[in-house]
Formats: sequence, structure tokens, C-alpha cells
Amino acid sequence: MAAQPNFTNRFVRRTQLSANEYHKNFFKLDGEIITAVTSEEADKVTPLMSKIYLRLVNAPAQYWEREGVLRFEAEPREGKQVKAWDALCEVVGVASATANKAVTWLHDSGIIGYFAGKNGVGIRIFLNRASSSIGVRASSLGQKILRFAPASSCKSHASQNETAFNDSYAVSEVSDSDLNPSAPKNGADTKPVDKTDSEPTPRPNEQSQTPPRREAGRLKYVPGQPSTITVDEIIERLRGELEPCVNKAATRAAEHAASREIARTREWFETRALPKAVRVAQHETYDLLKKLGQLDERSRRARADLEVGRTSSDSYASPVAHKLTPQEIRETAETCVALLETQGKSIEVTLSEISSEAGGWLLPEDAPRVRDVALGLLSERSERR
Repeated sequence: MAAQPNFTNRFVRRTQLSANEYHKNFFKLDGEIITAVTSEEADKVTPLMSKIYLRLVNAPAQYWEREGVLRFEAEPREGKQVKAWDALCEVVGVASATANKAVTWLHDSGIIGYFAGKNGVGIRIFLNRASSSIGVRASSLGQKILRFAPASSCKSHASQNETAFNDSYAVSEVSDSDLNPSAPKNGADTKPVDKTDSEPTPRPNEQSQTPPRREAGRLKYVPGQPSTITVDEIIERLRGELEPCVNKAATRAAEHAASREIARTREWFETRALPKAVRVAQHETYDLLKKLGQLDERSRRARADLEVGRTSSDSYASPVAHKLTPQEIRETAETCVALLETQGKSIEVTLSEISSEAGGWLLPEDAPRVRDVALGLLSERSERR
């Protein structure tokens, strides 16, 4: 017969607590959640749904980030890195596929909240509450008996939570006649009163309407005087506060506009201006070659339209090799320089292609002269730059 676990020391045979006892190591479970995890719908997903939820509620203390929030992170064990999902599967005690179905159903049902972050954030599970298990206490505004503040102690002269007053509310025994006597103490004044030479005495309650003093751009409060602020002062203060912000925003907007304009100019140069310049250089090169007798009109049009290979074999007539004049030598040198700048073809390669030995029209004795003139043109253009 299999041995049964002994729960005698772990559980007591009582259903209620005594007056001097309280709950400890205790969890609250909502009735709606219990009904959901034990329903037939949950059993269709997995019969272990209730056990999985209870194991989440009773997870070890190391996985609790705060009350109601579980956090699973990747952790090293025995020289290996255990993923956060593997740690979650170990806590619920089921396989990965079963845990995936259960967590998905609990999350879709609103029983838990599930968040899996990247870059080592880990997995967070929020144990939600059922709306039917949340009650709202009555507001204290409708209570008839108000809360009394505690009385002051003998250590302080007044309560810390009561309003302090500088004036005394005691009844003064001194009459107004004692404060402002109608006659002087040493008898009546014997000095005659001149009604013309004396100025009227201002009333005690009348005060001079002196504007507030200004120090370092700010208003200084003078006791007993009304603080009046004019519209100009308000405008000056607003200008001092807003002008730096407006200048900063305008500078930033100008920088953004300049950067956008530079980007647009660069894009236009790379996509339109530079290809057009290359086409113009090729067009001028082909015109120069045609002038020297290497290309006919039909071949020039085909190359200008970038239709290389569409010309027929009979459209090109090979020129006859002859001794070049000084003008033709300079034009040939300019052709070599143009091919070097546009196509990157060196002068030696161009001379070898147009040499009479390779089937061209340039005699061997004219090649050194053309090379010297081409090098001279290159040096002149480098000095101009």
C-alpha cells in the first residue's frame, strides 16, 4: 500500500481564526477567476489550467517584482544560460507547448497580463482582478461627524495642523478715548493756530500713490503701496521670457531647412547634373573624333543617344594613315585628354588603339608628338585648377 503524506503538522482542524490571530502566508482568489480557470472552456485548452494559475499565484519569492507582478529573466545555471520562458515553464510545471496554450488563453481572457520584452527585459505576468470582486467605499463627504485634529502637546505653543494668527482675539479694556485722547496731557495748547500758513494734515488712512520701485528689471514690492503693473512692463517681461525661445526655434528651423536644401542639391547633382555633363563630354568627344575622320554622322548620332552596338558594320569607314599636321596633332592630343577625363582611359592606351600598327590612322613617328602635346595640356589644366 502506497504511503500517504502526513499533513498533521501543517494543517489545523479549524475554519476560523481566533481574536488574537491574523492571516499570514495567505493569498486572495477572486470568485470569477476560480470559475473561469475551472470552466469547461479552460479544460478544452488544457485540463491543467487551474493548476497552472495556482502555481503562478504561489510562485517563489524570487520571481515577484512587486505585488501582483511576476518577472522571469534569463539566469545562468551550472554554466548554462536558462531562458526566461524555460524558467516560467519550470514554475508552472508543464511542457512548453502546454504553457504556451495556457498563458495565451489566460491573457486573451483577461485573467492575466502578459508582456515579453527584448534585449534581456524578460517576461512579466500581471495577475489581474475580477471587476465583480472590487468594491468602492462610501465617500467621507456625507458623514455628519467631522474628524477632529489632535490637541497640541505641552512641548509646542500651538498645534502643527492649526492655523496660526498674529492678532489677538481678546477683548481690549482700553477705550478709543484712551488710544486717541482729545486733549494733550499737559493741558490745552496755548500756541495760536494760523489757518492760512499751515497745510492741511493728510488723513491717517491716506497713503501716497507711489509706484513700485524697480530694481534690475524687476518690480520691488513696497509695503502699504498698491502694486500696479503697466502693459509695457508686462510686454517687457514677456519679451525677456519668449525672445530666447523664439530665437532658438528659428535657428533650429533654419538649420533644418539648410540641411534639406543641401540634400536636395546633392541629389539633383548626382542624378541629373553629373550624368548630363558626362553626356555632353561624350558628345563633344564624338564630334571631335568625327572631325578627325574616325566617326561618320550616323555613328555619332547612335553614340550620342547611348545606342552603342546598333550601328551596322558598313556605317564606319576606316581612315587612311597619314602624317599629321600640327593642328591635327593638337586635336588628337585633346581627344586623348578627353577620353582620359571622361572614361579614365590612359593616353598610352588611346595611342595604341589609334596606331597604324593596330589598324588605326596614327603613324608611329607621330605618336611621341601627340603624347607630348597631351601631357602639356594635362599640366596646363592642373595649374588652372
